Amino acid sequence: MSSPCHTFAVLVVFMAFAVGVGAEQLKEKSCDVIGDESSESQMERALLKKLEPLSQMRFNVTVEKGKTENYIYHFRVCREVNSTLHDFGGLVQTDRQNGRTTVIGRINETQVFNGSDWIMLIYKGGDSYGRHCSGEKRRAVIMISCKQGVTASSFSIISEEREKEQDCFYLFEMDSTVACPAEDSHLSVGSILLITFASLIAVYIIGGFLYQRLVVGAKGMEQFPHLSFWQDLGNLVADGCDFVCRSKPRNAPAAYRGVGDDQLGEESEERDDHLLPM
Repeated sequence: MSSPCHTFAVLVVFMAFAVGVGAEQLKEKSCDVIGDESSESQMERALLKKLEPLSQMRFNVTVEKGKTENYIYHFRVCREVNSTLHDFGGLVQTDRQNGRTTVIGRINETQVFNGSDWIMLIYKGGDSYGRHCSGEKRRAVIMISCKQGVTASSFSIISEEREKEQDCFYLFEMDSTVACPAEDSHLSVGSILLITFASLIAVYIIGGFLYQRLVVGAKGMEQFPHLSFWQDLGNLVADGCDFVCRSKPRNAPAAYRGVGDDQLGEESEERDDHLLPM
């Protein structure tokens, strides 16, 4: 192989390798549930998938307690806070006084479970405590509560439990619609019947209109299907109500009779003539 061809081949291989490495670096690591992949529960996998819409968001909260504690907490859902460090840090504490960072919990040691309207996300395997909690590794507990219409908000720290011998943790909370239960969207029987009835009426009117116009050749109001029937419908309904609701036969005599001239009889001729003076 000539020298130019050899140089070109080496360059192509190097570029392919660089592209592959770059693509691997761009692909961010996600949550890995504690335990072997074969032992991961379907429920935890489903919950992690439910949290996926929050994975591209970053959350920060600042905590200042006097002059000794001044921290910023950085949090991401199932992603590394700083992917260039490759430390799996999903929740990281930064000391604002000296810039020191401490990993509170890592995404490669994740636990997740839920209730009716909340999801609990736990990152374990953080940096070890110093004087507290027997030097065990830190752990972050994030309570995600249901709030309709809000993708994510109100990220805050509730407390740090570090006065125990073991099982210490940092507790955080936030609101998100992803923690809300799925809405039951099935229709009632009445709704189905109403939709069916409305659909049939629409088909009847549109189909009848097209038939009258295109086949019969009707114009104007005559295009409406069965126009004469609908025009007489009011009278038919009135007759039906009269037939059903009337309490007496049509030919029954009235309960009273009017007084006419024929019932007054002939006027007496004597009247009051005898009272007049002679």
